[in-house]
Parts: sequence; structure tokens; C-alpha cells
Amino acid sequence: MPAERLLPSAEAEAVVELARDFAARELAGRAAADEQSHRFPRDVFRQLGELGLLGMPFSERWGGAELPYEVYLQVLEELAAAWATVGVGLSVHVMSCFALDAFGSEQQKQRWLPAMVGGELLGGYCLSEADAGSDPGAMRCRATYAQEADVYRVTGTKAWVTHGGVADFYTLFARTSEEGNRGISCFLIPGRAPGIEPLEPERKMGLTGSPTTAINFDGLELEAQRRIGEPGQGLAIALRALDCGRLGIAAVAVGLAQASLDCALAYARERETFGRPIIEHQGLGFLLAEMAAAVESARATVLEAARRRDRGLPFTRQASIAKLLATDAAMRVSTDAVQVLGGAGYTQDFPAERMMREAKVMQIFEGTNQIQRLVIARQLARG
Repeated sequence: MPAERLLPSAEAEAVVELARDFAARELAGRAAADEQSHRFPRDVFRQLGELGLLGMPFSERWGGAELPYEVYLQVLEELAAAWATVGVGLSVHVMSCFALDAFGSEQQKQRWLPAMVGGELLGGYCLSEADAGSDPGAMRCRATYAQEADVYRVTGTKAWVTHGGVADFYTLFARTSEEGNRGISCFLIPGRAPGIEPLEPERKMGLTGSPTTAINFDGLELEAQRRIGEPGQGLAIALRALDCGRLGIAAVAVGLAQASLDCALAYARERETFGRPIIEHQGLGFLLAEMAAAVESARATVLEAARRRDRGLPFTRQASIAKLLATDAAMRVSTDAVQVLGGAGYTQDFPAERMMREAKVMQIFEGTNQIQRLVIARQLARG
């Protein structure tokens, strides 16, 4: 059943309906096959760009739709309900555009942002490293400034890069000095240039249609103008971007949870035991009720955080709470959906098993849910 939404305007209702129609027409029918064949749907992101859905939160000046996060996240949810790979990809793209939009100079924005926001280019985000995931301040990837050529030379390896090897640009964070957390800078780099070597995609449990790779940088030369923000400002930029990215993943998780609930409901209304649909048996009825409560509670939490962001209020704590609750809900609801379907849920004849596998990573990326608890606790300590 479609999610019941209270949207802020007729324009918002039209955009969400556009996304829902696109998801039903273009995504739902091919998701399972493309995931099984590990096929990345680059064509889908081109279509999203043509529809204006790749740049929803950004200014119309740069080709965006200038929609509030409250609306953007509900569009993201609709897309993710049909195909999680697409929802995650859109969230990562928006997060990858954030640094330039929020911290870039006027000249940098004019040069690069329209193609990024308008859908011509797809982004990736290079923050984590093998030994610097939850602790980005421990990163070793280095960008060394060569004053005589006015370039940075990048050497090192980034890990867990969504869209690794297929992205047209990456937002990269690299060490430019030994000043700990204050020694990291942010760069916008082209996706294909000498010195960039994406490694073999990771063999993942789920989201197999979305390539996740490590990327080696071997003396990549970047013109100095590709540094975003001030030297040493990179970690602050990354953390701001992650607040937004956590809302995106939270919305994706809600979409996945809604799709799992819908799958379970459809089965429970049709499957009969003891002469009546299994949804009428209290044991399963109560389980489905708990699943519905988890989905709606998660959605409300995500939208509350989004509305704070839209009003310019602090939302770091609320973003972490939303990510924590929504992704835990997705894991629980998708697991319960498999249980409702019984033996059928454990087969690939139904999407429940795929959605359960996809839900697990939601609790891990954009900061594990243990890290979200740490962020929330630190925010509470500050008062």
C-alpha cells in the first residue's frame, strides 16, 4: 500500500507522484534481475537527471529544483522502495555535490556545479580508508601541494567508495598537513584521470547492482583550484555532508522497510491456512501491526530531522537519531517480512530475502549505528 503522506504543497505532491510513477514503471520490474547480474543501472541515473530528480535540494541557479529536504527525502523513499541501489546512489550523489554547493567559491560553482546538479555527471564520495572508517581523522591518503606547478599530488587508497569506477567525479578528503583533524582538506576530482585506479568491486551481501570499490591514487595531479574550502577545513566539510547523507540513508531505509511491509501484507492477505487468510490469525496480525508501527515511526523521525534542516536549525543529533532508528527498523521489518512469508520468504521467488540482505548495510554505512549512538551521546553531553 502506498505510504500516506502530508506534503507541504501541490508542487511537492506532484514531484513525489512523479517519483512513484517512475519507480513503478522503470525500477520495480528490473531490480531483481539487475541485482542478480550485478549490473549497475547507469541509464536510470541519466533518466533521473532528465526528470530533475538528481539535483532536488540544490538551487535553481545551478539547475536544481530547490526543494526542501522534507520533499527530497520522500522522493528518495519512493525510489528506494522499488530499488534500494537507486535510492542509495541518489543519496550518495547528493552528498557528493554538497561540499561544492556549501563550501565552493562562486567561480568553482559556476565551473562544475551545473553539470553535477543537472544530472550530466554522477558522483562518488571518498572519505573512508581501510584503517580510517569510523575515525576519519586517522586517514593517511595524502595530497601534497607543489607550489611551482600550483597542483596537489594525491597518493594513497580510499575504501568503500560507492560508485567506485563508474562515477564521473569524486569528492575526496585527503591529508594536507600533520595537524590531526585540522590537517585534512577537501577536493573535487574527475572520475577518470591518470593516477586514479579503481580496484575490483567488493563482493557484497546485498546492493549488488551498486559497485563499491577501493580506489588507489598514485600521484594524481589536481589543479589547486580543485580544493574546496580552506586548507584543513576538510573534516568539518565531511561531517556536515555526513549529516545530510545520514538523512538520505535513513529515507532509503524507510523506503526499504515500507516495501518489506507491503510484500508481507500482500502475501498475508492471499495465503490461507485453516480456512482464512493468515493476516486474520492474531499471531501474524500482531507481527504485521508492529512492522507498520516501526515504518511509520521511522518515517516521522526522519521527517522531523529534515524539517529542522529546512528551517536552518541544528540537526546533527536528529540526523543520527533518524539514521539509527530508520535503519534498525528496516532490518527488523525486512527480517519479519521473511518470517511472514515462511519458506517462500527464504527463496528468491519473492523480494523479501533480497530486501533483508540490503537492509543490513543500512546499519553500517554513513557511520555505523554504534557511531550514531556515540554522536547522539556527545550532542547530549554538550547540552
